[in-house]
Amino acid sequence: MATKQQPELSPEAAELMRRIRERYLGCRDFNGLHIHGKLVDPVRQPAIELVDAGLVQVVTGADYMNIHIRPWPSRRTVENQIEDLRELSPSDYGVCLYPTPAGMKGVRLPARLNGRPYARAMARGRGTLELAYFQFDVLEQYRNDSRFRFGFGDSGASMGLTDEAFEDKDVFERDHVGLSHIGFAYDLSGYDPTDAESPIFRRVAVFYCDLITLTPEHQRRWETYQVDEANLGPHPLWWMAQMGHWPDGVGPIEKLFMELKNLNDLATLSFGEPLFRSTDRPADMGWLLRPDQREWDDFMLQLDKVLSDNLRSDFFKAAGVPAVEDNGERIGTLNRFQRFMQAGGVPEERARKVLGPLRDVRKARQAPAHSIRQNMTDRTFIHRQIELLDDINSTLGAIRYWLSAHPKCASWEDEDKDLKVYIL
Repeated sequence: MATKQQPELSPEAAELMRRIRERYLGCRDFNGLHIHGKLVDPVRQPAIELVDAGLVQVVTGADYMNIHIRPWPSRRTVENQIEDLRELSPSDYGVCLYPTPAGMKGVRLPARLNGRPYARAMARGRGTLELAYFQFDVLEQYRNDSRFRFGFGDSGASMGLTDEAFEDKDVFERDHVGLSHIGFAYDLSGYDPTDAESPIFRRVAVFYCDLITLTPEHQRRWETYQVDEANLGPHPLWWMAQMGHWPDGVGPIEKLFMELKNLNDLATLSFGEPLFRSTDRPADMGWLLRPDQREWDDFMLQLDKVLSDNLRSDFFKAAGVPAVEDNGERIGTLNRFQRFMQAGGVPEERARKVLGPLRDVRKARQAPAHSIRQNMTDRTFIHRQIELLDDINSTLGAIRYWLSAHPKCASWEDEDKDLKVYIL
């Protein structure tokens, strides 16, 4: 039914508009009206009228591989869409018609959508693959809640209730939620890599079709974290994966664990023992959710555990590096690492410099253990985390390059040497 703001429609177009809305609002996934076969000729002209009035969008294979998904507002002109309708044959698979936001203006929404802001947004014409953006700390509750399985990547994340919590009668139904395709996004319009005070706005991006799967309580919670999308763009690695393309690189934390695996391979070839106990990334290891002291300290603790704490004494033993001094004093892990490098021909000053970032991490980890620290916000932590990861990857890469020159590693090749590394 047309509103005062909408153009007056022919009876045939008004009836088709009613059917499109009924189909759209009556379907949980907000599907369009499929026009094919015997429907084509009777609705062709009314559909053209609706498209020309800006009330309906045509979705074909030119828009998305699955026409039963309206991914986003049409990126094609009204003329292109009308041409699709004119050329449509009853023998074709067909097209789908979706109401635009203008076509849903003034329409009363079903009561089942009350309290579900993202379902209401889709009902008003948002596309399935349109993105909503949020403050990064919207993820904090799920990362810190033991009832949830949280996965942290460099370009995205996932969260969901664990099987145990799902079956726990004490867990409220409202918390039976999960999101598998959380992406990261950035506003770098004011970013200057040489200025630690310049802003890096890291956000969370989620498809509207995923947000509508959340319970009303969690939809309303996410809504309180929503931010304006101006200047924001999804991380290219995450976006490539969502659009079905092979990513062309990795992020810095993923690169770190690739280097650990490389060093284990080289160490095993050279001395028969892996260098690190584990090369598996902890599920919750990732970017700082908040730029504050507590987040920074927790990250440094985790980083030291996967670096210095992760080094194997058995490797150094196999490499002939002693564990104690002549006077019986125990030699620290990083000092053993430095002696190992010096025994392999690396000058002491060079070995000390290469291992500098690992020593910095260890020192930073120890600071909160020996003092009471006030939590404070410091936006430079965002820059410092990026720079630190870059320094550590340079360190691990230098060690890998040096160790790969060992005679027993002559046949080893770095299979990932051509991968691009995204520093953010």
